[in-house]
Amino acid sequence: MPENPARPMPAHIPVLIAGGGTVGLSAALFLAHHGVPCLVVESEDRPSRHPRATGIGPRTVEFLRETGIAEAVDAVAIDMSAGNLGKISATTLATAELHGPAPSAPALPAADPDGKGRFTPTALRGTCPQNRLDAVLLPAARDRGALVHHATRLLSFEQDADGVTAIVATPPGADGQGGRQVVRADYLLAADGARSQVRAALGIGTSGPGGIGTPMVNILFRADLRPYTKGRSFVSCDITSPEAPGMLLTVDGAEEWIFHTPYDPGPDGSGAHEPNRDAAGPRASGTAPTLDAFTPDHCRALIRTAIGAPGLDVEVLSTLPWRPRAQLADRFRDGRVFLLGDAAHTVPPVGAFGLNTGIADAHNLAWKLSAVLAGHAGPALLDSYEAERRPVAALTLEQSRLRLADPRLHWDRSPQTAAARRAAGVLDPMVVHLGYRYTSGAVLDPQPELPDQDDLARLLDGTPGSRLPHLWLDGDGRRLSTLDLVRSRFTLLTGPGGDAWAAAARDVADRLGIDLAAHPIAPGAAVTDPAGHWPGIAGLAGDGALLVRPDQFVGWRAATLPDDPADALAGALTRLLARDGGPASGGRAR
Repeated sequence: MPENPARPMPAHIPVLIAGGGTVGLSAALFLAHHGVPCLVVESEDRPSRHPRATGIGPRTVEFLRETGIAEAVDAVAIDMSAGNLGKISATTLATAELHGPAPSAPALPAADPDGKGRFTPTALRGTCPQNRLDAVLLPAARDRGALVHHATRLLSFEQDADGVTAIVATPPGADGQGGRQVVRADYLLAADGARSQVRAALGIGTSGPGGIGTPMVNILFRADLRPYTKGRSFVSCDITSPEAPGMLLTVDGAEEWIFHTPYDPGPDGSGAHEPNRDAAGPRASGTAPTLDAFTPDHCRALIRTAIGAPGLDVEVLSTLPWRPRAQLADRFRDGRVFLLGDAAHTVPPVGAFGLNTGIADAHNLAWKLSAVLAGHAGPALLDSYEAERRPVAALTLEQSRLRLADPRLHWDRSPQTAAARRAAGVLDPMVVHLGYRYTSGAVLDPQPELPDQDDLARLLDGTPGSRLPHLWLDGDGRRLSTLDLVRSRFTLLTGPGGDAWAAAARDVADRLGIDLAAHPIAPGAAVTDPAGHWPGIAGLAGDGALLVRPDQFVGWRAATLPDDPADALAGALTRLLARDGGPASGGRAR
C-alpha cells in the first residue's frame, strides 16, 4: 500500500512539487517551515530503501539545524567520529590495511562535540545514507503541514499568467482502479530527477557530456563485515581484485553495505544478455557481465570475492544500474515552474556535492517563494533563483569533474598535493560546500570572485553574497551561533553602535510590513561576543551593520552608520525584495 496520509489531495495548493526524493522532501520541509502549504507527488509507492548518496555536507547540516531536525538526523547517521579512514584501497577487504593513521583525510569535517567549529556550528558524526535522511525528512515535512502523496504521478501540466494546472494520476482505490485529479498550483517545482519529464515538457535543454565513466551496478546487501573492518570505519574502499573490481561503501558500517561494480551495457547500451557469460560466479579477468547477469547468486559471488570471504553469508537486498552523469540545465526556470536537484544539474558522485547542491537549491527557493506568496516581495525576486543557483551548480559540476579525473586531489589533503590542487583549480571541499558566493538583484554590491581556493576565513568575511560568517556568541544564557540569530527571516546584525540600527529596523519593519529582527552584538547587549571577534570578522566598524537574508546569506553591508540608517535600510530591503519593480537577476558565482 502506498504511504499516503489520510488528508485528501487538495484542488488548489500554493506549491506543487513533482518528485518525493530527498530534494523534493527538503523543498517540502523548507516551504512548510516558512508557512507555505505544499503538495509532493511521488510516483513510487514508498520512500526508497536503496541509498544513492551517503555524504551530508556542512551546509545541509546548517539547514537541518535551522529547521530543528539536526539532532534527529545525527541520531540515524553512522558514527564515524573516531577511526575514520576516509577512502582506502585494497585487493579485497580482508587484505586491507586498517591499522595506523588514516592514509587520507576525510573530505568533510568530523562531528564537533565541543561546539568549537571554526566555520560552521554543527556537523554530523559521520555519513548518513540517503534513505535514513529521507526517513527523517518525510515525517518532519508532514508534521509542519506539507502533504506528501506516494504512488501519485504528475501526468501533465499547463501554466498561465496566474498559476499552473496539473493533472495527476492517483493510486488505486478499493475497486483497484486509479484515477486522475486536477490540481491548481501557484508554482510547480520539478524535483523529478536527471531525466526530468517536467524539464522535457518545457523544452529546456542541457549542456555537458551527460553519461560519463563506466556503467555500474549498485548492489545493496547485508552481511556482517565486522570481523574484516576490525573496529575501523571508512567512507569507501576501492576493491582492485580483477575478479570483482568495484567500490565498497559504508551504509551502517556493520551489516549493511553497498558494492558498486561495472557492467557491460552492450553495443546498444541496453545491457542485454550475451551468451557464454557465467552469471553465477565472478567474472573472468578483463570482462564485465551484462546487466541481466546480475542475479542474486552472481551478486553474492561477487561480494564474497570482493570481501575475500568465500563462505560469507550475504543477503542481496536490491540492485540499481547507474552511470555517472554530468549535465546542467540551460535554464532553471520557465515562468512559474522551477527545476531543482538532478532535474537542474547532475553531478558525478565525488565529494558529496550532488545531493547537497540540490538541497541548497530548495533552501534558496523556499524563502523567496514564501516572500512572494505573502506579498512581501515582488515577483521579480524569483528571478534571483536561477541567477544564484545555476552558477553554483556549474561550479560544483566543474569541481566534481576535476576530482573524478584525479581523485587524489580530493582525498589527499596533504601539503604535498597542495601545488597540484592549485594548478588544477581544485577548491578545498569546504569551499565548495560553504564558500560560494551569489550575484543577483537579491544581493547589493556583490563580489563574486573567490579571493582564495582554500581559506574559508577569506571567503566568509561578511561580503555581500557570501554566507554569514559563523561565530560563537553568548545570548539568553546559552551559547549560540551568529547563524542561529537569523531564524529564517531578514536579520540586521550590528556592532556596539547598534542603538540607531535597532530603531531603524523597527521603523522599516513597520513601513514595509515584514518580519525584520535586529541584534546588536556588543558588551552589555542581549547577545555578546566573549572572544571579541565581532564586528571585525564581518568587515564592519563598530557602528556598521550586516543585513542577512532568511537563507543566512549577506544581502547588504553598511560598513559604517549612514546619515539616515532607516532610509538606507528601507532602500536596501526594497531593492533586495524587488518591491520597486526592478529585476532581481544577476551573474555568476565563482
